[in-house]
Parts: sequence; C-alpha cells; structure tokens
Amino acid sequence: MDIRHKANRIRLFSFSTPQMRAFHLSWFAFHICFFGWFGIAPLMAVVRDDLGLTKTQIGNTIIASVAITIVVRLVIGLLCDRVGPRKAYAWLLCLGSLPVMAIGLADSFETFLLARLAIGAIGASFVITQYHSTMMFAPNVVGTANATTAGWGNLGGGTTQIVMPLIFAGVMMLGVNEAVGWRLAMVVPGIVLFLTGLAYYRFTQDAPDGNFSELRARGELPPATREHGAGRSFMTAARDLRVWALFVVYAACFGVELTINNIAAIYYFDTFSLDLATAGLIAGLFGLMNLFARTLGGVFSDLFARNAGLKGRVRWLFIALFCEGIALIGFAQMQTLAIAIGIMLVFSLFVQMAEGATFGVVPFINQKALGAVAGIVGAGGNAGAVAAGFLFRSESLSYQQGLFTLGIAVVLASLCALAVRFTPEMEAAQREAYARAAGEREGQRSHGESSETGVATG
Repeated sequence: MDIRHKANRIRLFSFSTPQMRAFHLSWFAFHICFFGWFGIAPLMAVVRDDLGLTKTQIGNTIIASVAITIVVRLVIGLLCDRVGPRKAYAWLLCLGSLPVMAIGLADSFETFLLARLAIGAIGASFVITQYHSTMMFAPNVVGTANATTAGWGNLGGGTTQIVMPLIFAGVMMLGVNEAVGWRLAMVVPGIVLFLTGLAYYRFTQDAPDGNFSELRARGELPPATREHGAGRSFMTAARDLRVWALFVVYAACFGVELTINNIAAIYYFDTFSLDLATAGLIAGLFGLMNLFARTLGGVFSDLFARNAGLKGRVRWLFIALFCEGIALIGFAQMQTLAIAIGIMLVFSLFVQMAEGATFGVVPFINQKALGAVAGIVGAGGNAGAVAAGFLFRSESLSYQQGLFTLGIAVVLASLCALAVRFTPEMEAAQREAYARAAGEREGQRSHGESSETGVATG
C-alpha cells in the first residue's frame, strides 16, 4: 500500500496535522477501551460475592474476555484495509460501548460470561491503533510511533485498575449497596467509549492525504475490489511463516499482559490479604509502566534498525522477550509483598518493551497486506491470553505455579523471534527508506522547516 507524505518525526505537542491527530486520538481511544474491556477486573472480588462465582467460573470469564478478540482482530485488520481505520475505529467504539453498559444487567454466571464475551470485541481496537499509526509515520520513526500509541493505550490497563475502584467507591457514596454499585460503575466507561467513537470519526482521517475513499477516487489507492480484497490480503499474510512466528511472540508478551491485567488485583487481594483499593493500586502499577516502557521498545527497535537494519529489529525483539520470561519466573517465586512489587515492575518493563519491539517489526513483513498481518499478529496476543487463562482456572493449581509455568513458556517462545528473516533485497530497500526519511528530517532541522511530512514508503 503506497501511502505518501508520512511524518518523519513525532511532534508530541502538536494537534495541527492529520498525522499527530491520528497519533493522539488512536492512543487515547485504545486507552479508553481498556476501561470497558477490563473495567470489571478490579471489581471481581465484589462480583464474585454478588454472583457466587467459583475460581473456575472466574477463570472462564477471563478466557471469554479475550477469546472473542482473536476472531475480531482478524476481521478488523481486513476491515481497515477496506474502509480505513477511521470508520473501523468509530464503529467499534460506539458498538462496543453497548455491552459494557449492559454487563450491569447480569444476574448469573451465564449472563455475566456472555457479557464479558461480547465486551472482548473491544480489544480489536489495538489492531486499528497500530494500523493507523503505521499509515501516518515513516520508517525512521514508525517503531517509536507504533510503540507509543500502543503503550499509552495499554496504560489504560493500569489506570483502569486504579480508577475503577474509585468510581465504584464514588457510586457507593450515593447510598447504594455493593451489588448495585459495581453495575452502575460500569456505565461510566460505556458512555466515555461512545463519545470517543464520535470524536474519532470527526477529527481523524485515514492517511496523510485523506480518507481511503478519497484516495481511491483519485487513483492513489487500488479499489476495494475482489482482486485487491480482504480475502486475498489475508491469504497472502497467512502463507507467510514469519507472520505466525510473530503470532507466537505476541502471544508471549501481550497475551501475558492481558492475563496479568485480569488476575493481578484478585491475586494481590487473596495472596497478601489486602483491601480492594490497595490491591487495585498495586495491580495498576503493572499497567502504568506502559507510560514509557512500550515506547522504549519501539525506540530501541528504531535504534537497532539504524545500525543493523531489519536484522537489528529482530535481535532486539528476541532480547526483550527472553528477559521477560526470566523476570516472570522470578516474579512467580516471590513471597514478600515489597519484593514481589519490585520484581513485577521489572517484569512489566520487559513485557511492554517486547510488545513495542514486535510492532517495530510488523510494518516491514508485508506492506501490501498490512491490515491482515497486523490482525493476525494482534490476534496472537489474545490467543496467548486464552492459553494462559487455562493455567489460572484450575482449583488445584496455585497462581504462583501458573505464573512459573507461564515464564517457562515465554522463554521458549522467544526463540520464535529468531525465525523472522528478510531477503537481502528487503533489507537494502528498508535501509534506503530509513536513510531517506532520516536524511529529510535532518534537512528540515538544518533549514528550520516546520513541515511534518516525510517520504513515501511502499
């Protein structure tokens, strides 16, 4: 997909260009999605008592919340190729707000399970976030842009753990009981999701030069016909073994993050006998590392690419994922609260850097089937979360044992990163594109230019 005038720098405090509006609204939308997707997680101790849920049933709801996202992420990537990220995001946010508010109607395990299953579709927002930032930024900064938009979005996993108990407490001050309180609390993220969807439609566009419909009308993009359609794009991506290697890699980083988002609060609540607010605050620290950690993963990916091209990006991905697995194994052994928190932060750092490193590689796998590649790899994160969920639904397996097993799996999965390779021609082409974008950026600096636009990339 030939998109021209991509930005070759990130002007963090700018909202005047389509590139930076997409940057800021995409991370904010993904951030808000976490309030709908995992808003119930820090309140699960209350929900457990209200609905009489067992550990196995809680585990099943955790699996449900991420399972449906696998399918929706595959579809949403193809939808982005067809209608563009602007419409795809707006519709996902507005429709996704409905089950978030409707979860308060659940009165049994079965209805609660169905609600969490429906809400899980919101998790497909990640694919659109990565797709949209890839449309807007040139090779010299695309790793940083992708990592930052995703990381600040993932930050929602941390702020949700902290803010939702506060919303719940605020609702309780109205004089309602806990059974009503958690239901009313979930209305708040639903309303915000809907409003964010409207804002996304109003203030963004698909690409630097306009929306996909406009680009196709001008002949700058191929038409969305069967010849260039979603099925062909998906099959092209699905036949590439590198895509499936990254599927496993992302399962071992983002899948782990989703799992921790689901179990962290109740883990600290039960293991260290903490109150709900304190457990939520500590669990939130894991997600708050996204403020900078995932961005670091993308920054290092771009830096490794400057010195070693696409091979450098892959090497960095392996290092980050391997260190994540080692840190997770260490976290699983902790019995003292303070030490457990410290190791959790180190573990969180590498989890999110590995995520940023993954999507520092994704844009270069197949640029003509970008949506399909991003969708498949993104779905891997949820597949990993589903697989990990089975470790934490068993009554006979402790949380510590489950975490240790998960750490071993991550170390093994890191080897898949080394299976991602590129042809010498691809390496040379991307070195040239990187140098061209970086050179134009330096030229703009030396002449004091303020233009946001960069080189065209394929």
